[in-house]
Amino acid sequence: MSKIHNLICYKKNNSQKSMSAAEETFVGAIDEGTSSTRFLVFSSKTHQPIASHQISTNNITLHEGWVEQDPEDILMKVKETIAVTCEKLKMMNISPSAIAAIGVTNQRETTLVWDKYTGKPLYNAIIWMDMRTQSIVDRFINKRIPNCHTLDEKKRHLQFKCGLTMNPYFSVFKLVWLIENVPEVSKAIQEERCMFGTMDSWLIWNLTGGINGGVHITDVTNASRTMLMNIHSLRWDKALIEFFEMPSKLLYPEIRSCSEVYGRMTEGPLSETPISGCIGDQQAALMGQMCFLAGQAKCTFGTGCFLLYNTGRKPVISTHGLLTTVAYKMGKQTDPIYALEGSVAVAGSATKWLKDNLCIVDSYKNMEVMADSVEDTNGIHFVPAFSGLYAPYWKSDARGTITGLTMETTDAHLMRATLEGICFQTKDVMQSMQSDTGHPITALNVDGGMSTSDTFLKILTNVCCLPVVRPKMVETTALGAALAAGFAVGIWSMHSVQSNCDTFIQTLSEEEQKSEYILWKKAIDRSIGWNKDDEENEYDDFAGF
Repeated sequence: MSKIHNLICYKKNNSQKSMSAAEETFVGAIDEGTSSTRFLVFSSKTHQPIASHQISTNNITLHEGWVEQDPEDILMKVKETIAVTCEKLKMMNISPSAIAAIGVTNQRETTLVWDKYTGKPLYNAIIWMDMRTQSIVDRFINKRIPNCHTLDEKKRHLQFKCGLTMNPYFSVFKLVWLIENVPEVSKAIQEERCMFGTMDSWLIWNLTGGINGGVHITDVTNASRTMLMNIHSLRWDKALIEFFEMPSKLLYPEIRSCSEVYGRMTEGPLSETPISGCIGDQQAALMGQMCFLAGQAKCTFGTGCFLLYNTGRKPVISTHGLLTTVAYKMGKQTDPIYALEGSVAVAGSATKWLKDNLCIVDSYKNMEVMADSVEDTNGIHFVPAFSGLYAPYWKSDARGTITGLTMETTDAHLMRATLEGICFQTKDVMQSMQSDTGHPITALNVDGGMSTSDTFLKILTNVCCLPVVRPKMVETTALGAALAAGFAVGIWSMHSVQSNCDTFIQTLSEEEQKSEYILWKKAIDRSIGWNKDDEENEYDDFAGF
């Protein structure tokens, strides 16, 4: 997602009667991401951010494949971003008391445990991308399961209940690791003082009082990423808990909707302000893109890319390498809305690789210029499978591959092939979604840092053969959290929020695109198997979603 200016000027239209700051209502959004923490304030009238502050987050990598963060550091940064943003509001003659509600959006699957009585974390937060739990995943795949004989059947054994198949990303495997490897955690569980949650639970518990009456909750979107929630009942599932051998004395957060008042801030400049929105980051982006209707889809292009397809009130269980997740539930009495999701590991990180590792381009902007200087890739295809292929292939033995090189290949061709490779991966996920649902995607809503590039979106619309729609206000994740909070307290109503967009239309014929896609599939075939010995265990492939 592109960086927002620390301060966005609040403009008044002099041709109309001005509204005093005291008469306007605002909604705050805590956007707790993998690489940064932000607080943004949105206008209830324009739905635009008027002020914000952002602080980078530090990763802790004790071993290869391990990624952790300090929960107390994140909490401190959340409080700091709120305080700084409120000072900016005061400079604009806007009182922080004009903020009527706060929403929270967060990195999903990230798992942490803390002490109910001291409020201290029992270990660092284990981040969603952490891969230390692969052996634990293999162990559960190898469990003796009735009527499951093939590897695929074992991977998909729990899919109907939780929408997911076994993979290190999901919270339950991180929780198992914590229980088995951190003595303080197992001791706290036995003494019934170990609180479990994802990052939203940690933040909301602390911001609403912590050890002094903090609210221990999560929402349906984050809970749907744990492998412990039943996606039909929206409750912690006894059979799932028993399958993963979870201890009975563990303290789970209460599962709530994405839009209701959970509690109130207990300190700082926003003390007594209700926290009334909670939603995982990718689902928040779906909401911020106004994808409220079944059949609508969005794709966020950041370090990787995440494509969500709204399937409406019915969960669709994928047979094509995708996962089923809760998209949102707007209020206690409303029906949940579901989505299919496909994730691609490498998107923006491929351009960073060209810049930092190969040093053949000094900025993303120059890469765009170079890619735009040639009409095509001169026959080369770049599969950026640096750590394997994710959806819909799920091949851990795949590696990055560049095919079709000739003496005429230039840096510009490689730049364009990199952007095309990201787009072809997106097309692969879209085709799986269409196969699962039986309905074609008619337009793709996009956001994230790479979506600011017209060059990239022109390539994307040609590769995918459908219109690509980019909102003019690109802070869709934070906006989604703000909308959830605002809906809960009556600031906005569902479907009343409008978004101004730019639309990109394909210029390449479907015949030309089809021939290029055939070559892409050949390149995919050549990327698979590079990191796999003949004697390698069959379970070393990623457990497909």
